Amino acid sequence: MRAALKRASYVVVGAGIHGLSTAYHLAKELRGRGSDAGTEIVVVDKATPGAGASGIACGVVRNNYFQPAMSELMQACVEVWESDPTAYAYNSVGYVALGAGVQESDLTATFERQERIGYRSELVVGEAEVDGHMKALFPDWRAQGVTICLHEHQGGFAFNVESVLGLRDKCLSEGVTILSHTEVTGFRFGLEGTVAAVETSAGEIEVGEQVVIAPGPWASRFWVMLGLPETIDITTPSGEVVHDRPMWTYWNLQEGEITVDPLMFATADGGAPPVIHLDTDAPLYTDDGDLVTDELWGIYFKRDRRGVQGGASPLVVDGDVELDPYPSTTDIDPSFPDMWCAALSHSMSRFEGCRARYKIARSGGVGAFTADNFPVFDYVKPNVYAILDSNHGYKMIGVGKEVASVLLGGHSGLLHPFRFERFATGDLHPVSSSPYPWS
Repeated sequence: MRAALKRASYVVVGAGIHGLSTAYHLAKELRGRGSDAGTEIVVVDKATPGAGASGIACGVVRNNYFQPAMSELMQACVEVWESDPTAYAYNSVGYVALGAGVQESDLTATFERQERIGYRSELVVGEAEVDGHMKALFPDWRAQGVTICLHEHQGGFAFNVESVLGLRDKCLSEGVTILSHTEVTGFRFGLEGTVAAVETSAGEIEVGEQVVIAPGPWASRFWVMLGLPETIDITTPSGEVVHDRPMWTYWNLQEGEITVDPLMFATADGGAPPVIHLDTDAPLYTDDGDLVTDELWGIYFKRDRRGVQGGASPLVVDGDVELDPYPSTTDIDPSFPDMWCAALSHSMSRFEGCRARYKIARSGGVGAFTADNFPVFDYVKPNVYAILDSNHGYKMIGVGKEVASVLLGGHSGLLHPFRFERFATGDLHPVSSSPYPWS
């Protein structure tokens, strides 16, 4: 978008949600202090803004987190989404999490925390009560084995590419330089482990102040570039030390869509439906009566411009993964379409027979997860701040605002629980009963 710079005060690697949000909020802060962000901040991306994981994200924005630190951070992120819904292509339709008996304590604790922090939601408990709540929204609701419902009246979803482009435009309006088709190939180190220059396919960019890496699923590649350990020791909350855990593992995200008239997925009054997340231990059958599973299963789905989009729990990827910014549709497990469409039909009769309308689309992809499946937001070198979202990333648009404050000498209590040091100190996040690695 502009000629390559030879030097910048701040170099941000990655033009997805995190990189662009950081650059935008940093530029705003600098401008407020009388600086010219156009000569200070450069964002580097090997493709174009939104060409990676942010551009194929399902786009769900929720605060259904059992972990206190995740819930508090997500409240701040939702506030950023709500600050400019037009630019961020944000749809504040709410989010409904439904669970089986095993998840009642988790969802109750989540609701109580949301009440304490002022996040608008309601809790419905009891199989008959949940069924009534959902039938008021969708008269054809028919899911079984659901005993608790956490209905968030904030949250919803955003259109992925449009939201990234909205952030891009905000960056440009603040004078940020964005270098597309410029791949980072390494780092030149200076005194005491600082990064003196970012090496790119277009030449070096000398670093005047700090580097921010926001690589999304390419996190492990940059981890190695920075000379950080591929395995780590983890201290559990009880004090036990687990040795040589891989810092990074990959999960194959299972997502897809059905091509239907989007307006057929509406609430009883014709309104836009909330995002639905259903977990249940009721047996799941296809419309033809074939058993899919009789164990705990879960899906999520929302209305999209082309129909209905959503997914299910991801699968661990074995062996080495060469990440592609345009994931292949063949990465989806062959059994996923049958499972997901059967689950849609299990949820509402309007989706009966939807398997024939399943469409193979570029969605999901591969996610890089940390050793405990939660993000790392921290300095990993004296002047290198890492935004390693562990596939929680797209919804966390507010992380960039917090990082910008840290870069300029502030402290973020919201990011502190996600420091890398937690693996050594045992300050790990609690684990819920959800089948999803990110809950």
